[in-house]
Amino acid sequence: MLSKYKFHILLHVIIFMWGFTGILGKLIHLDAYYIVWHRVLIALVALGIALVFMRKPLKPANFKSFLKIAGVGLFVVLHWMTFYKSIQLSTASLGILCLSTATLHVTWLEPIIMKRKFSWIEFLLGTLVIYGIYFVSSDFDANDKEALIYGLLSALFAALFSVFNAKLAQDTPSYQITFYEMVSALVFLTIVLIFQGDFTAELFQMTMSDFLWLLFLGIMCTSFAFLATIEVVKRLGAFTVSLSINLEPVYTILLAIAILNEDEMLGSHFYIGSAVIVVVVIANAVIKYYLKAKANKKLTNLSS
Repeated sequence: MLSKYKFHILLHVIIFMWGFTGILGKLIHLDAYYIVWHRVLIALVALGIALVFMRKPLKPANFKSFLKIAGVGLFVVLHWMTFYKSIQLSTASLGILCLSTATLHVTWLEPIIMKRKFSWIEFLLGTLVIYGIYFVSSDFDANDKEALIYGLLSALFAALFSVFNAKLAQDTPSYQITFYEMVSALVFLTIVLIFQGDFTAELFQMTMSDFLWLLFLGIMCTSFAFLATIEVVKRLGAFTVSLSINLEPVYTILLAIAILNEDEMLGSHFYIGSAVIVVVVIANAVIKYYLKAKANKKLTNLSS
């Protein structure tokens, strides 16, 4: 019975791990940028080893292709840097909730980058997300408002690398994209730390607990999750995966309540805003599915 649904189970294990990445921003007692640096390094090494064993070619098609991937890698690392900064300034729940607004940015980025027709339905849903953010932030203090800014920036960077990755994936294997984005991210963040004077011995000073959580974050939540997602998409289809991923904020908030007791720090306005945002994000995926199904049916009728 379980074998029939093993890829569905695997998908939700992956989403659960992604939801847990926000919790790790609180459990790992390192600066946000240090967390990201170790995450990228561990993910890069683990992914490289996995791809060698899988005998996947790592050489990019050409130097121009490499530069494009490296450029998108900057958006990846900026997304993680602002994401963990947001969490450390406030709560894991707020950080992951802000990330849900990436859908709003995709609405205006896709028509520009992918030359897709502008969707007024997505724009309307995006305005509802803003309404949800208004509710979430109504009881915030100065620290929370700063966290909100970092969280919303994180969502913008997430949308940018998602849309650009979709464009790159048209002619470049996804594992190559991820590998070289990790390379670019590591180089960029190392330069940032050097210029800030933070690339010191302190970067490597951590407790055994922090080290084990970083291994879990880099290997399981990043490298394994990426490779497993490729297989899950092949078996279940892109829509099932994208719809299910919208449950990530729900998992994170539930984990934050269970592990970090964040329910004691969050008021009713937060939950009202959260509900609005999560419902809008899921509704967006469902509407896209039905519009796509309708378009496919119309094409089938025309060709018959």
